[in-house]
Amino acid sequence: MLVKPKKVLGQHFLKDLGIAQAIADTVDAQPGIPVLEVGPGMGVLTQFLLKKEREVKVVEIDYESVEYLRKEFPQMENSIVEDDFLKMHLDNVFGGRQFVLTGNYPYNISSQIFFKMLDYKDYIPCCTGMIQKEVAERIASKPGKKAYGIISVLLQAWYDIEYLFTVDEHVFNPPPKVKSAVIRMKRNSVTELGCDEELFKKVVKATFNQRRKTIRNSIKAVLGKQDYDTSAEIFDKRPEQLSVSDFIMLTNMVEKMID
Repeated sequence: MLVKPKKVLGQHFLKDLGIAQAIADTVDAQPGIPVLEVGPGMGVLTQFLLKKEREVKVVEIDYESVEYLRKEFPQMENSIVEDDFLKMHLDNVFGGRQFVLTGNYPYNISSQIFFKMLDYKDYIPCCTGMIQKEVAERIASKPGKKAYGIISVLLQAWYDIEYLFTVDEHVFNPPPKVKSAVIRMKRNSVTELGCDEELFKKVVKATFNQRRKTIRNSIKAVLGKQDYDTSAEIFDKRPEQLSVSDFIMLTNMVEKMID
């Protein structure tokens, strides 16, 4: 029994065992803690994770894939979570323990997966896996680059990003229309941003949503129509010119204005 890839779930099953092994090996950067794989499909990555001699659980929403995994990996009977990852409470997956997040992520929800990871960052010191090359480039992009945007800033505030390698289309069934890439994100030493975290998100999103405008104009979405002193040099810049620390500084400036 083979599982038919479902377009609605963004499924592209990896066929190349060498690449599957390489992705599995990315979790070695964070030894000793359990691994949670998202979207295992037919277990091409799972089989190599199981050789790591640590606890492995998989989350799969596709009932056909769940049936296949139960048949092919009977030892995982109690480690297959049939659920929607985006709706799960991740703090109790391993009884409150930290874990590595990995997977050949469904391309249509990869960004949502990483935004959810941020909500559980204290439980996820390391995240690895394969996503669209374009999304990987955005996540890893530095200030001043065209790819630099909301997801770059929000993830880099908490994680050190490594773009590991690019993967061609032909190693999948069905082949996606884009290239893929494997990345690794490891929690940095930041425990507090030094600003209001919710306001930080609002400032980052508001400015990048009007990325062609200067901060002085785009920040009005947060400040409202009142007149504020925006004479500081930072307001002359565009969002792609600001580092994470610049955005923290900007958030603190905005908070003083709206208090």
